Amino acid sequence: RALSPRPAVAVRCQEGQLAVTVRRDLFGTGRPVRAAELSLGTASCPPLSPNAAQAFVTFVAALHACGSTLQVTPDSLIYRTTLFYKPSRSGNPLIVRATPAEVPIECHYPRRSNVSSGAVHPTWAPFRSTVAAEERLRFSLRLMDDEWSKERLSNGFQLGDSLRFQADVTSEGHVPLRLFVDQCVATASPDRSSSPRYAFIDLGGCLVDSRAEDTGSAFVAPRPRPESLRFLVDAFKFAGDAGNLLYISCHLRVSPLAEAPNPRNKACSFSKASGLWAPLEGTAAICSCCDTGSCPSPG
Repeated sequence: RALSPRPAVAVRCQEGQLAVTVRRDLFGTGRPVRAAELSLGTASCPPLSPNAAQAFVTFVAALHACGSTLQVTPDSLIYRTTLFYKPSRSGNPLIVRATPAEVPIECHYPRRSNVSSGAVHPTWAPFRSTVAAEERLRFSLRLMDDEWSKERLSNGFQLGDSLRFQADVTSEGHVPLRLFVDQCVATASPDRSSSPRYAFIDLGGCLVDSRAEDTGSAFVAPRPRPESLRFLVDAFKFAGDAGNLLYISCHLRVSPLAEAPNPRNKACSFSKASGLWAPLEGTAAICSCCDTGSCPSPG
């Protein structure tokens, strides 16, 4: 059945938030949907407290909230989210009377003029999912010379040497970012899941090798810039391994610079002088999970 001329979903794009108004008769069939069956974004944000007598359900969310994504183009900032309709089960488990639907929503903001923008009417796309575009980020991980001035020409080390790693991320026109290293794993073969396997950074940013005796492994403070991260690791090899090669794989991640470091976004080294974990930024509390092993998964 065709939708009625009055829009089923209306969007208002404001400076710091978006407002989405959803007609309860979402499909124009005369059968209203329940407010509890509607949610916004991958974080499943609920609507404002609904009034059952009203014909509309309203969502208000910050542009970065509810799992929205940001795409930066030469001319625009594009925030994308999705309105989800997930019908509740009918009383009879053998039958269904409604099908889930998704409505992609976009707010476009010009980069070179006023940040306010009119609403971009959503594309009606029930019964199929949509893929959110992601900003392309360029990550790098390099071995540096003793002065951190340039990339090290040789990748050969002696036991007792220090490996100087520098991780970077670059992206033109992106919002300011802070880089983190969630995990680094050393293996004797290119397969990062092979054995033997040593994770010297783990738990979403804990440099666990710094806890070992007689090591100087640590994150290096201060950062050269927020989107770069340096760390030292004392050279090692696997016991009983006659080979001379180590393969190192690291997982790099960014968060908005405006977001303060926290237990999910952290760079923690163990201080042997104090006997405590110390963060590169933020308070000591964000590193407490490095001891318990209960750090939240990076998000």
